Amino acid sequence: MKKLGVTGGIGAGKSYVCRLLADEYGLPVYDCDREAKRLNNEDPFIRQRLVEMVGPEVYCPDGTLNRSLLAAYIFGHPHHLAAVNQLVHPRVLAHFRRWLSVQHAPLVVMESAILHSSGFDREMDYVLYVDAPEEMRIARVMERDGSSRSQVMARIQSQTEKGCPDYVVMNDGTDLHLQLQTVMNGILK
Repeated sequence: MKKLGVTGGIGAGKSYVCRLLADEYGLPVYDCDREAKRLNNEDPFIRQRLVEMVGPEVYCPDGTLNRSLLAAYIFGHPHHLAAVNQLVHPRVLAHFRRWLSVQHAPLVVMESAILHSSGFDREMDYVLYVDAPEEMRIARVMERDGSSRSQVMARIQSQTEKGCPDYVVMNDGTDLHLQLQTVMNGILK
């Protein structure tokens, strides 16, 4: 079974590309962001360590992660960010490997905005980078999240990884289906 990592900057269209890969090619997709959020809420080891790092208020009374408090803990503190990543990334990777063990497709997809910095790229056979012009990305995120331009720019500047992808698709209104067909032909040849 081959593994394709899909990455790209915020607003580039990673999730859209992954939906196309699932819908048009029937590929199973592992969404790292969604699974990390779920694990942050449900994994007892992660919960215990986050409480030790940040304090009990890192979880809301309803048991969900207090994302704004965690973001404040991390923001501007690279050592805090590194500690949280060293906690969460191995748990996500272990979960991905368990998920992978029950898949039967010839190709599976992992969607991750931080494919390289997390080390998940080392698990992949191929990496696909989804790109789009910066102004288009800014507009998409502002509309999607209700964020200000300066908030989006700060997020873009914090996500600088591109790595050395095997494939790049441009999600700028050009024929994305044709670009993905070329990618799939290259992978599944």
